[in-house]
Amino acid sequence: MKVEHLFRIIESDFYTGVPDSQLKALCNYLMATYGIDPKHHIIAANEGNCVGLAAGYHLATGKIPVVYMQNSGEGNIINPVASLLNDKVYAIPVVFIIGWRGEPGIYDEPQHIYQGEVTVKLLKDMGIATFIIDKGTIDEEVAIAMDEFKRILATGKDVAFVICKDALTDAPKVEYKNDNCMTREEIIQHIVKMSGEDPIVSTTGKASRELFETRVANSQSHKYDFLTVGSMGHSSSIALGVALNKQEKKIWCIDGDGAVLMHMGAMAIIGANKPKNFIHVIINNEAHETVGGMPTVANQINLVAIAKACGYLNAICVDNFSDLDREIEVAKNRNELSLIEVKCSIGGRDDLGRPTITTLENKQNFMEYLKLE
Repeated sequence: MKVEHLFRIIESDFYTGVPDSQLKALCNYLMATYGIDPKHHIIAANEGNCVGLAAGYHLATGKIPVVYMQNSGEGNIINPVASLLNDKVYAIPVVFIIGWRGEPGIYDEPQHIYQGEVTVKLLKDMGIATFIIDKGTIDEEVAIAMDEFKRILATGKDVAFVICKDALTDAPKVEYKNDNCMTREEIIQHIVKMSGEDPIVSTTGKASRELFETRVANSQSHKYDFLTVGSMGHSSSIALGVALNKQEKKIWCIDGDGAVLMHMGAMAIIGANKPKNFIHVIINNEAHETVGGMPTVANQINLVAIAKACGYLNAICVDNFSDLDREIEVAKNRNELSLIEVKCSIGGRDDLGRPTITTLENKQNFMEYLKLE
């Protein structure tokens, strides 16, 4: 169905969410209609953050908000849905729009398979009434479902539209860009060159795919890298766990701004532990690029100052390859916790591939390599 028709049927004037490629039509529609507007549309740090914003909107206005997200974000909403929204607690009505990655019968990446299997079950377990929109769903069916949803919402319960692949159409064209000049893939190539045989933990999305292809292009083994293909926001915690237990080796984390924002508390734990062998590189393109390019708030905050406030002994921001190479070398040679924020452009190769080894092979190869150290 046309995304504009879904928007009109729902009849809400406040949306908050975390972007999803399955919901790109909706995301672009919201950006074209509202942009980033605190009264109508906020891109949040994580899905639980969205639920809190939605609850506050309802408390202030009495109206019903919409929260959009990928189904991987269901885990982040379980607590606030159960302990805040639920009709046995505050009875706050919310409409969820959830992109269904890993839908059974539809090929998808490994991190989406199990999540796809339990998507509808999790909603049911949380007491959220569900309607699935696929490519064959017509406007009248959605309108009838929304009429029933309005009755449910009036009782203080929550509802969800689950969106299948290619179910929403006619998205407006929106260009996402910034003024940075370095590309993420080239940044990763520089890190790989200068990190040598040090283990690397890379974040969710294109960063891990580009790291994998960089190793292929260099005819290098993939044993050095742990590719965090799911669990957005947790790669730095994984890297910290490795660093604390492999103190004789430098451990690198290639992170992204969206991932850092999603679970920023991880930086406080890293800073408090101060692992001397940890190098945290945040590639900041100010966008959720992997799922479409919608902006993050990383262009409005000071990640270096945040890192220092969290206890990082060394933190710096670079915006060119000369400075990047110098700071990588300095960080590699110092025996202290270091952070490098790298300003990055939006965009990547259209022909970017995906890892050709399984996630289990990745884990086993990485663990075997760590044993040798």
